[in-house]
Amino acid sequence: MITRTQAQYQRDMFDAMPKCYEEGRISRNIIERQAKELADLDAAIKDVFDQYFIDTATWGLANWERVCGIVTDENKPLDQRRSAIKAKIRGLGPVTKEMIQRVVSAWFGEEIDVIERFADYEVIIEFLFDKAVGKNFTDIIDTLRELLPAHLNFGFAPSLKEYVSINERATVNMRRYHRIGEFRIGMSFTKYQNEVELT
Repeated sequence: MITRTQAQYQRDMFDAMPKCYEEGRISRNIIERQAKELADLDAAIKDVFDQYFIDTATWGLANWERVCGIVTDENKPLDQRRSAIKAKIRGLGPVTKEMIQRVVSAWFGEEIDVIERFADYEVIIEFLFDKAVGKNFTDIIDTLRELLPAHLNFGFAPSLKEYVSINERATVNMRRYHRIGEFRIGMSFTKYQNEVELT
């Protein structure tokens, strides 16, 4: 939705009148006040219109959360609240691999993979490590627990889609990450890290 500024309204109003109104102090003041009111009205209409879309909603996110059955927490950043709403909406219907991908992509973007381990009754969500920085894993875990059947366990595996180019010497980091059940408060994401230099 395109909004117009006070100056644009003012210019259009003066263009529609004889030039003498633009030069008069009283008529100019009246037009300036009316143009400001129209610009403010435009901005208010745009603000209300923005609340109809998850990506642009601000104060309207509480309504989206109420509809989706999510507890509103005003202290959370807007992007985390939006991700939770998108995940909830994408999680409607039967639980399939594609549906899990749609739900988790609300947080990690489209570059994720869902690995099904039927023998272990487990689903592994593989994502690019860079996409996990700053994400609220509590919301992701709660959403997956609500979404997946009770007999399925789930885990996260940062993806190793990193490119290596060796010119003369290269350093390779080998990392192992904690599984969900191993996490404790204050623990780092990585279990251990090894650094090897290749020549």
